[in-house]
Amino acid sequence: REGAGNPMLGAYNIHVNGVLHCRVRYSQLLGLHEQLRKEYGANVVPAFPPKKIFTLTPAEVEQRREQLEKYMQPALRANPTLGSNPPHLIPMSQETQQIPTEEVPLEVLLSNGQKVTVTILTSDQTEDVLEAVASKLDLPEDLVGYFSLFLAREATDGAFSFMRKLQEFELPYVSVTSLRSPEYKIILRKSYWDSSYDDDVMEQRVGLNLLYAQTVSDIERGWILVSKEQHRQLKSLQEKVSKKEFIRLAQTLKYYGYLKFEPCVTDFPEKGCQVIVSAGNSELNFQVRLPSEQIKEGSFKVTRMRCWRVTSSVPTSTGPPGSSPGKAEVKLELAFEYLMSKDRLQWVTITSPQVGPAASLPRAAGALPLLSSAFPQMFRRRANGALRRSDSQQAVKSPPLLDSPDGSREPMLKLSSKLTSVSLRGISHSGSASDLGANDFHGNYAFEGIGDEDL
Repeated sequence: REGAGNPMLGAYNIHVNGVLHCRVRYSQLLGLHEQLRKEYGANVVPAFPPKKIFTLTPAEVEQRREQLEKYMQPALRANPTLGSNPPHLIPMSQETQQIPTEEVPLEVLLSNGQKVTVTILTSDQTEDVLEAVASKLDLPEDLVGYFSLFLAREATDGAFSFMRKLQEFELPYVSVTSLRSPEYKIILRKSYWDSSYDDDVMEQRVGLNLLYAQTVSDIERGWILVSKEQHRQLKSLQEKVSKKEFIRLAQTLKYYGYLKFEPCVTDFPEKGCQVIVSAGNSELNFQVRLPSEQIKEGSFKVTRMRCWRVTSSVPTSTGPPGSSPGKAEVKLELAFEYLMSKDRLQWVTITSPQVGPAASLPRAAGALPLLSSAFPQMFRRRANGALRRSDSQQAVKSPPLLDSPDGSREPMLKLSSKLTSVSLRGISHSGSASDLGANDFHGNYAFEGIGDEDL
C-alpha cells in the first residue's frame, strides 16, 4: 500500500512477477470485483474484502491490504476462468501512468541493433505490438509465436542487460514509457529455450535472418563459449554469408541459445553465494562464487525439477506518518525443488538483491522476472510429448552438479515418501522463508516421466 505523501494517497501497488503493473484504490478494485461478478457470476468470483463505515486504523489498513492480496493472488489465480483473463487490469495500468489512448510510434530493437519503428495505440497489448513488428519485418504469421518482446536496459558501453519478457497482458508502450529513462529498450528475441525449434525458424528467410542476427550478437557478447579454432570457422562462414551453417556450428557450442542474467544470490551450495544464472537448453546453469572466492559451475536439468514457484514481497513502510515509503525494499525469489539423486529432493532458491525503493523495482529486480518467465517455456513439450534437443545439442556436456556442503539446509526426504504425500498441482512446503498456498507452486509435467536413465 502507498503511504502518506505519495501522489495516490491510499492507493495499492499491484505487482506482476515482481514488476509494478498499476496503482489502484480500494474503490477501483471493488469496481473490478463487481465487473467480474457480472461477467462470470457470483459463484465464480471469490468474496471481496468488505467496506468499512468508519476511518480505518493502521491495523485495519494492513488487514485490508492482506485481504486484497489474498483476493488478487491465490483466489483469482486458483480459478481458471478468472486467472486466464488478466486484461481486466490493463485499463488500470494505463490510468496509473496517466497516458491517453492515441496513436504513437514505438521503437523495437533487433538483436543486431537495427531499429524497427511501428505505429501502435498506447493501449495495444504485447501481442498486438509483436504482430505489428512481425508485419513490418514480413515475418510469416506461423513464425510469430517463436519470438517475444523483452525489456532490456542499455549500459553506457552499448551492452544490454535483459530485465524481463513482456507479459501478454502488458501494454509495451506504457511499460517502457513509465520507466522514464531512454536506457530502457524493447528487444525482439526468440521465445523458446529448446534449440530443436531452430529448424522451424530457419525454413523461412526472415526467421533465418533474425536467428542469425541473435546468434552473432550472443557470440559478440561472450554468452557463447568459442575456442580460437571455432572462432576462425565462424568468421569464415560469416564472410561467406553461410547463415545456416553458421547457426549449425554455433549450436554445437556451449551456452548456445542461453540468456545470461544479472547477478543474484543463491542458497546453493551454501547460503549467501553470489551467482550468475544462464537459462537455455532445458537447464539452468549456475556460476557460483563461494565465500572462499572459489568459482564453481554446474547445471540443473528441467527434467529433474519437480515443481517451482516465484514470490515477490514489497514490505510496507513502517515509518512515522508523512514519511516517505521509498525506503521499502523489494525481494524477489525463484525456488525450485530438484531431484539431487534417485531418492532425494531439495529446494534451491535464487533471490534478487534487496536494493532500491519499490519505485525503482524494474531495475532492482534484475533478472528474476525474466528468469521465472523462462520456466513455463522450458517445460513445453514437443508434439510427441517429449522434451528433446537437437543432435548437435546432445554433444554439449554440462559440468557435474555442484555439491551442497551446507549442513544447516533442510533435510532431504526420500522421493517415494514425498510423492505419496503430495500431488504435483497441490504442493505445500514450509521450509522456505514465507509459506504459500498450494496454488503458488507450479508442477512440472516433464518430471512425471523421469526414469533411472535420467539420473
